[in-house]
Amino acid sequence: MAAGRSGDSKEGGREAPPPPTQVRQDEDSLRSLSVAYATAVDGRDGVALASLFEVDGALVVPDYPSDLRPVIVRAGREALERIPDGLRRYDRTFHAVSNQSYVVDGDRARGEVLCMAHHLSATGAYGSSAPADGPAHRPADRPAGIDAVWFIRYLDAYHRSDSGWKFVRRELHLQWVEERPVKVLGAAGAAGAVGRAPSDQP
Repeated sequence: MAAGRSGDSKEGGREAPPPPTQVRQDEDSLRSLSVAYATAVDGRDGVALASLFEVDGALVVPDYPSDLRPVIVRAGREALERIPDGLRRYDRTFHAVSNQSYVVDGDRARGEVLCMAHHLSATGAYGSSAPADGPAHRPADRPAGIDAVWFIRYLDAYHRSDSGWKFVRRELHLQWVEERPVKVLGAAGAAGAVGRAPSDQP
């Protein structure tokens, strides 16, 4: 057990709280876990996504549009790896993680994470880029795409193992959905492009 975790020492018969540096490290690791989740989903990388969960971990999602509550359980490595397949009906997605709060208790933690998840469907007005004659020639009533924006509150349970923090359970509580027209589409970013030299990027 790493130094500084709750329960490593006792003061007057009570467990000593972890030092502030350990709390900050744990919270930073948990924030990184949520960012890694968003990156894996947007990159359609099921293996990377499943690796963020315990072996028997679960993601619970809504039965949208009939039910915005988390009611469908995807548990276990195989089921988690297939989750990005359900997003292939969209041309691309963009999960923007915002407010996050955590309560850490030794090797267990709980968290609330807010996210705006963009789900883009191209209309075919341009495809992935504007034509040579420019956007002025696009019909005014024909957007380049439609963005279905999910406003999400994730309620999470985590466990710290020898390989670091993992999701035990993540519940997706869908708050509301907006649909927005998209004026111009740029080229889709390549998954795994971080760290490449500009000349190496497609």
